Amino acid sequence: MGRLSAPGVPPVIAKQRNAILFALIGLAAIGWYVVAVRSGGSRAMGDHMMRRTPDLTMGSASLFFTMWVAMMVAMMFPAAAPMVVMYGRMRRSDPLSVSLFTGSYLALWVVFGAIAFALGRFVETQAGRSMWFADNWARGGGVLLILAGLYQLTPLKDVCLRHCRTPMAFVMTHWKDGRSGAIRMGTRHGLYCVGCCWLLFLVLVPLGVMNIAAMIAVTLVVFGEKVLPWGRRIAQLAAIGLVVYGALVAVRPGLLPTTVG
Repeated sequence: MGRLSAPGVPPVIAKQRNAILFALIGLAAIGWYVVAVRSGGSRAMGDHMMRRTPDLTMGSASLFFTMWVAMMVAMMFPAAAPMVVMYGRMRRSDPLSVSLFTGSYLALWVVFGAIAFALGRFVETQAGRSMWFADNWARGGGVLLILAGLYQLTPLKDVCLRHCRTPMAFVMTHWKDGRSGAIRMGTRHGLYCVGCCWLLFLVLVPLGVMNIAAMIAVTLVVFGEKVLPWGRRIAQLAAIGLVVYGALVAVRPGLLPTTVG
């Protein structure tokens, strides 16, 4: 994010930039606090579960989506900050448009959360009904980890990541006027962001939706590949790590943290 702090920035723009950054970082910090408190309860909930059943702790739909929003704010706002700051610089006379841009971006991740919730519910339900599924679901998690690693190397990942890494180019090529335009631009950015990271977040289902260590790892990968100068290399290293870990899990399912031994 340092690249947004170029010398010679007018004081008004610098003040607005700092306000946006403080707001995003503050919301992210609150999100991490909520997730950390909730994860403590989730670990306690998993203590009673039978051997080798998935400890996903999905909870009710309302609870899950509350926590999912907190997760997305905590994990994605730091990486989204350069894009939001760039948009805010163009619309500094209309703070509401910045909020609409950010809100519509977050809304895309809420929609994606519905997919993650449905997948987690499916795993929990099938594990409760089928002993074979309960014994082998973790291997499916290993396959998902491998697929997430391979996706990191695909052309679609490159296209989406390039848009996320170039805020100025995105704003200039996708500009829409007005507050309705803010919503459309935020949604478009959300689509690129989901396209870039969807499998990185889907692997939280086998790793544990409230697994703080897994969340931190995914957050660091997303932030690094989107913001840091060597982001593409970080994406490639993450691909190797996911494929290797996924292969190990497929062979030894007990290596998956959601497998209760």
